[in-house]
Amino acid sequence: MRQFNTITTDASDGIFTITLNRPDRLNAFTVEMMREMIAAFDLADADDMVRAVIVTGAGRAFCAGADLGAGGATFDYAQGEGWNDAGSPIGADGNVDYSHPSVRDGGGMLTLRIFNCKKPVIGAINGPAVGIGATMTLPMDFRLASDGARFGFVFARRGIVPEAASSWFLPRLVGIGKALEWCYSGRVFDVAEALSGGLVRSLHAPDDLLGAARALAHELTAESAPVSIALTRQMLWRMLGASHPMEAHRLDSRAIWARGASADAKEGVSSFLEKRAANYPDRVSSDTPHFAPWMDDPEYR
Repeated sequence: MRQFNTITTDASDGIFTITLNRPDRLNAFTVEMMREMIAAFDLADADDMVRAVIVTGAGRAFCAGADLGAGGATFDYAQGEGWNDAGSPIGADGNVDYSHPSVRDGGGMLTLRIFNCKKPVIGAINGPAVGIGATMTLPMDFRLASDGARFGFVFARRGIVPEAASSWFLPRLVGIGKALEWCYSGRVFDVAEALSGGLVRSLHAPDDLLGAARALAHELTAESAPVSIALTRQMLWRMLGASHPMEAHRLDSRAIWARGASADAKEGVSSFLEKRAANYPDRVSSDTPHFAPWMDDPEYR
């Protein structure tokens, strides 16, 4: 298993666990953490033994947001460390090229990677999740929280705006009214409000949280074909932005055509008729059909 500086990873019993591991800084988010989390999701996708991913935090926090060690220049990427090595987006005329790679938000680079994950992703929110600590959880399929967790979309109180593609994710999860309320006020709210607002799935005692997340991961994947789960995850998430059901019909039709002739489909039917557990032969790494634009187009990543 690869060694990281800001996170730890564990792969056991079909579950890949990513733990944010800067407990002395409440797991505050850095450029290095962003890069390491993306690399960890790459590892999880490439490993066919992995059926699901869990993300949690070490110590008493999930993630307290961006590391503010740079003070007032924390969010001034033109003056500080950028998210990549693509050079400055400021031209000789002093104007900013907003399409330049260096303008990209690092939190968004991470959430897009989570969005593109081929395995179910579960957040085990063990403590405060503020700023990027909250927005990084939005493309996860489920968020379980300890009863001491707190959430905050605090950007307006820091003089910035919601990031990490949260303007797309958050209204789809909790509705536009609740999303605006939380983002306008920038207040930190408790886990009971997060539950009633639809942000989290369930509440757990701190000692029970990770076990509950693992139990959910097994429940979701134990009897299902991994390639079918990979496709289903992408189909449902991406069709949230479709403009007409015909887009879903086109996508469904391609998926049913491709999967209907697969070895998995034959095994799924045979195991049902023979009243036995299925043993699906197809692998996510090699047998996922490439029939949708996001499969190969870098613009979608």
